[in-house]
Amino acid sequence: MGNRAVITTRKDLKDIGVYLHWNGGRDSVEGFLTYCKIKGYCPPEHDNYGWAYLCTIIGNYFNQSGLSLGVDVANKLDCDNWDNGTYIIKDWKIVDRLYQCRREQDKYSLMNMLLSLDKLYRNIELFWYIQIATFHMVIYNSDCLHIRIYNRAAYKLKASFF
Repeated sequence: MGNRAVITTRKDLKDIGVYLHWNGGRDSVEGFLTYCKIKGYCPPEHDNYGWAYLCTIIGNYFNQSGLSLGVDVANKLDCDNWDNGTYIIKDWKIVDRLYQCRREQDKYSLMNMLLSLDKLYRNIELFWYIQIATFHMVIYNSDCLHIRIYNRAAYKLKASFF
């Protein structure tokens, strides 16, 4: 039971893979990948930090319950999972698919996924900006700081899509 998927970079499944138990539909996976691209993270096929960023994005989306995310060599994960199968990615885009058994899920719009992730990360970034501001003895009005972070994120979204 679930909405399972594996994300990896190689068809031979010999690279790192990320297992999703929930939100493994193409609409969710594209949202996670697009958000990583918008944030400017280096893709996993170029730098292993890309995997760390992707796992952080997904883990925080699930509230870090740990019950919906796994990492291993892809051929040790449940790639043929009778749900969404395995996504092959390159440069934060889905380029191929293995073991797809279900009809393509189209429940979440890309913009709604990105806004959900952005809202989550604005709150996380707000916490860190407040920590930095406190450390440097700079006092910000929290409403203004929140607007600055939102405007920065909105600018990145606008730059990526338009």
